[in-house]
Amino acid sequence: MRLDSHQHFWRYDASQYPWIPAGSALQRDWLPADLAAIHRSLGFDGSIAVQARQSLAESHWLLGLADADPRVKGVVGWVDLRSDDVEEPLAQLAAHPKFVGVRHVAQDEPDDRFLVGAAFQAGIRRLRPFGLTYDLLVYPRQLPAAIELVAAHPEQPFVLDHIAKPHIRDGVLQPWAEQIRELARHGNVLCKVSGMVTEADHHGWKGGDFRPYLDVVFEAFGPGRLMFGSDWPVCLLAGSYEQVEGLARDHLRHLSPEESAAFWGGNCERFYLG
Repeated sequence: MRLDSHQHFWRYDASQYPWIPAGSALQRDWLPADLAAIHRSLGFDGSIAVQARQSLAESHWLLGLADADPRVKGVVGWVDLRSDDVEEPLAQLAAHPKFVGVRHVAQDEPDDRFLVGAAFQAGIRRLRPFGLTYDLLVYPRQLPAAIELVAAHPEQPFVLDHIAKPHIRDGVLQPWAEQIRELARHGNVLCKVSGMVTEADHHGWKGGDFRPYLDVVFEAFGPGRLMFGSDWPVCLLAGSYEQVEGLARDHLRHLSPEESAAFWGGNCERFYLG
């Protein structure tokens, strides 16, 4: 099965999605019907829909989309993991067979050690009994906390979103590269090859700009712990879905058929749906 491990849906409302740039292509509704034609042309069987705002209402809305469209294979939603009452919303959401994981927009937290706060880690401990994964959305400066978090919870499945958003437009590799290697030493962590074009020069990037970063994640995680993610429609700020898919495909030419199948769907299926 060929799967996109990371994309978003929304009904656009400026007050609900303040992070969406004014005047951009993102200022409209983006729904499963918009993605279906692209996926059919590229041979994708489905996707994982990931939260785009921190709201229980959005998590339930995404599950409604998944109920209506079999191509939406799973939903990574949001729950306030710091809440004393986290058990109730987790139980309610996890009762739905397509609710597969949780994400918090940790990249926007002013405290770079947000992920290792006591209340947040208590919430992380509540995920495994429900069979839920956790998506790490961080900037490079937050990687030390991410490393500490995954080490403290070795039985919890984690996946790193967007290769931790390195400074691609500036060509900066360190200390990101060393920290990625350190994170990858923990076998409970996978990584999404996603979200790269929006970290590059939106209007002037070239394929070669991404090669050093792709080399690092492929060396660190290996094809058995990497998965493709489009980050559509956010990727449209800097490139088309087809361009994003092509960047990954070009870098995968050296992989065996088995390794390629794992990257394009097998690892995502095992991690989220297995």
